[in-house]
Amino acid sequence: MKRVSITLPEGTVEEIDRHDSNRSRFVQVAVAHELERRRRLQLERSLDMSHVEAGELAEAGFDEWLAARDESDLELVDLGRGTPVRWQPGRGWLEIDE
Repeated sequence: MKRVSITLPEGTVEEIDRHDSNRSRFVQVAVAHELERRRRLQLERSLDMSHVEAGELAEAGFDEWLAARDESDLELVDLGRGTPVRWQPGRGWLEIDE
């Protein structure tokens, strides 16, 4: 644990005190919730963005990728499992309707 000092408006402190007599615990829980919210938002933004690496992989194609693998890597790929997808620039990986 590390001690920090923060400054809050008086009304905010009064409201915290109405909910919890342990201000430190209340602020710790509130900060943990906010950090988790921001992590999720950052992940959502990342998933919504097109990644250059994914586009390069899609351009190379699965066959080229597979040909470049060492035989010991091939056991990592089970062609009978998963969901068929294709890369669409600006939209990311999209499920293929078969």
